[in-house]
Formats: sequence, C-alpha cells, structure tokens
Amino acid sequence: MFGLFKSRKKQQEEEARRREAEEAEAAAAERSAEEESAEEGSGETASDDAERVTSDASQSEDVPRGQTGVEQASYRTETSPAPGQEPPLNVETVAPGIEPLVQDEDPDRPPAVDYDPSTLEETAARQALDAPLSQESSKSALQETPADGTREADLATDVTPTPSPSSASDATLDSTPEPEASSPAVEPSTAAAEPREKPKGGWLSRVRAGLGRTRANLTDGIADLLLGKKQIDDELIEDLETQLLLADVGIEATSEIIERLTERVSRKELADADALYRALQEELAALLEPVSKPMQLPAKGEGPFVILMVGVNGVGKTTTIGKLTQRFQNEGRSVMLAAGDTFRAAAVEQLKVWGERNRVPVIAQHTGADSASVIYDAVAAARARKVDVLIADTAGRLHNKSHLMEELKKVQRVMAKLDATAPHEVMLVLDAGTGQNAISQATTFNEAIPVTGITLTKLDGTAKGGIIFALAKKMGTPIRFIGVGESLEDLRPFDAQTFVKALFDRDAGRDSDADS
Repeated sequence: MFGLFKSRKKQQEEEARRREAEEAEAAAAERSAEEESAEEGSGETASDDAERVTSDASQSEDVPRGQTGVEQASYRTETSPAPGQEPPLNVETVAPGIEPLVQDEDPDRPPAVDYDPSTLEETAARQALDAPLSQESSKSALQETPADGTREADLATDVTPTPSPSSASDATLDSTPEPEASSPAVEPSTAAAEPREKPKGGWLSRVRAGLGRTRANLTDGIADLLLGKKQIDDELIEDLETQLLLADVGIEATSEIIERLTERVSRKELADADALYRALQEELAALLEPVSKPMQLPAKGEGPFVILMVGVNGVGKTTTIGKLTQRFQNEGRSVMLAAGDTFRAAAVEQLKVWGERNRVPVIAQHTGADSASVIYDAVAAARARKVDVLIADTAGRLHNKSHLMEELKKVQRVMAKLDATAPHEVMLVLDAGTGQNAISQATTFNEAIPVTGITLTKLDGTAKGGIIFALAKKMGTPIRFIGVGESLEDLRPFDAQTFVKALFDRDAGRDSDADS
C-alpha cells in the first residue's frame, strides 16, 4: 500500500508539472493530450494496474519483465518524461519483435525479485552465439556477387596464380586419386599417334561430308535448277545468280562469275544447262585458284618460323593452334607455343593442356600480363633453343575496337626487336558461320597488321560456306587451311580443286581414294 500511495503522489505532482508545461508550450499539445489520456487510468486499483501492465507487455511497452503488477505500475510512472523532454523510445516501433531492455533505472526503486538484467543479457548473448548460421545463408554469402560486378570465375582466375610444372600436383583437387597425376604424361603419346592414322574414306570424303550443309544450300539448288534443262535463257541465268547470292558467295564474286558465264553462252560455248553446270564449277575453281597457296616453312634448323594467330573471340584460334602443332610435329619439326592471350580467363591453362598433349614447351605468364612481353620472351626462348616453329596465341578482339587493334601493332614491333622479319606468318582465323561479316573482320585486321594467311574454320557447321569465294575475290589473301570437323585430321591445307570437287559431288556416300 505504501508503494501505491507513493505512486499516486508522484502522479499528482507529475500532472501539475504537465499542466504548467502545456500553458508554456502550445506546440506540444498533441504529446500532452496523449499523456493526459495515459493519466486518466491512474485511478485504477493495484490489481487493475497489474492486469493492464501484464496485458500490455505483449505490445512491447518499455517495462522490465519479472516484476509484480504494483512494481510495474510504479515503474511506469517513474519513467514518465519530464516537461520538455522527449518520451522514452518505443523499442517495438524501431525494431518490432525485440523485447526492450531498460538501461536507465531509478536507483531508489527497490530491485525486482525475479529480474536480473545481467542474467537476461548473458542469456541473449548466449542465444546469439549458439544460433547456427543456416546452410543456405552461408552458401548465399559465399556466392554473393561483388559490388564491382566482377564474376566469381574472373575473381578466381585473377587471384589464383598460374601453377608451375613443379607445383602441378598441388593444383590437383583433393578428390582426385593419386595415380591421376601421371595421366598427362601418357595422354600426349595417344594424341600424337592419332593423326598418323589414315582417316576412313580419305580426305575428299571427309571434306564432302563436312560441306554437307553448304552443298544443300548452294550446289544442290543449282543442280536442281540446271540439270535436265534444255535451254539457257535470261531467266535461268537470273535464278543462278540468286542461288549464288543466297549462299553468301558475295556480290562481287557472283557478278564476276555470271559475267563470265554469260560471255561463254553468247559465244555458243555452252550448248545446254548441263554444260552451264560444268562451266560454273570451272569458274568457281578458277576464282579460288589464286588463293590456294599452302604455307611454306623454311628448312629445319634455320631459326624459328613465327606464326602469329589473330582473330575475334570464339573462332577457334586455340584449337587451331593445337591441330597445327601436331601437323608440324608429324612433319618432324620442333614446335613451341606462346600463351599471348593473357586476357581471357583460363586461356593460358587451355594452351598448356595442348602443350602437354603434344609434348611441346609453352611460354606463359599470369593472367593479365602484357601480351607483347610474353611473346617477346617466347621468341627469345625459341631462338635460344633452336626451335623450328613458334606459334603465338593472342587474345580475341573485336575488329571494331581500335585500341585492341593497336595492341597487335605493339606485338609486331616488339618481335621485330629480336627478328626484323617476324612474324613470318600472320594467320587470321575466321568462322565460316559468320557469313559476310568475315569480310569486315578480314579487312579491319589487315589494316592493323598485314594478314598473310587465312584459316577458315567450322565449315561443317554452317550453310554459308560460299563465303570462301567472297573472301577470295575481296581479299585475295591466301587461304592456308580449312576446318571441316573437330578431329585433328579435319584441319587440312586448302586446295581449290579438291574443295570444288567435294562441294559439287552429290554422291556423298561414295568413297574416294584421293587423300592429300
């Protein structure tokens, strides 16, 4: 009862102070109204106060737990704000679901019987420490993308240094059995022996099979158009011109072919459509003949023959390097590789795999190193070791990015410091599936650094093989190799007569003894 009397006395004093504050501060009318509303219930009995405090505990009022109803009512009055002061912070409003902890307690108030702040804080701390991090939360935290947008794979590539041969076993995963470390030493011998096996059906049949889509788009349509016709007229010539354009032969090449055929028809050299069909094959072969020039390598021991591989992204430069390496090895030449593509993630590792498979040395640095520096070191090493052929890889670059094209010029200048004639071959790798865009690529690369040879890849996966005629007419650059498949034997030196014969040979199932 003494506590209740003391509480009511303090409430009366508080009400007097609030009335004075209301008269002085008109701006605090809304807050004073709330306080008056709270004071209207002060006349309730101690049991009512206890029940009300107990029911309001779920609404997160600023009252300590573990007190009796009388003590809670007394504490509610004691912690009421003085005039001009801010009301106590409602923890439930700031952070719903968090039970409030009282920090500023009245030292005169007798301690609660069953309330121990230290015990509560210790319990809360223990619960926070014991709460395990869920598997999903930890997984998402590990996979979180950095703020700068860098991909996780790029970060891993930048952080992980390129393993040296002596530490190659350290890079092996823990789950990999121990005997697997010796497998790369066995794998190159198998890969090196593979190209020595004569492919079934011969080279001509492989080209014929690889050109299946182009044949269906170009020559089959022309054959259906011409064969069996008895008369050659203007409409037939126009239809033939349309077929050539649809097969990406190009405007210039098509115009030249149609003009020559028209002249031969006017001279009565072509009696019927069958003769026109044979004449078309002759004209196409004649168009390709000037660019059918194989690569000429110097004699063994005359120093490294440097081949600089260039091209846009995704055309197959690195794969072409691996196939050329085995071809030169089969000819008895020593080969060295230079990992000049220091920009693309895992490009250095990919070239090292080809080096291990073919048992050739690879000169490389870490990802992000200067490409010109890597190739310079490779040229110096090839000269010191008297290597016959050095094949230097470069980063794929868009032909419309001038600053990347300038980097190729820098590579050429750096190599010239060791060998004024290097590079001896600038090999542009083109994807036949790009169609007429290959012309733009070849033109731009040739302006940056003179292209001396072209390798046309992926002829087996496109119907746009007619682009080879457009390249021959527009560029005049020698076509060194063509790729008609994924096998090592599917990359062969280009021959105009063999190509046209395979393109127009409709009997794709017939075996051929021709094998270059």
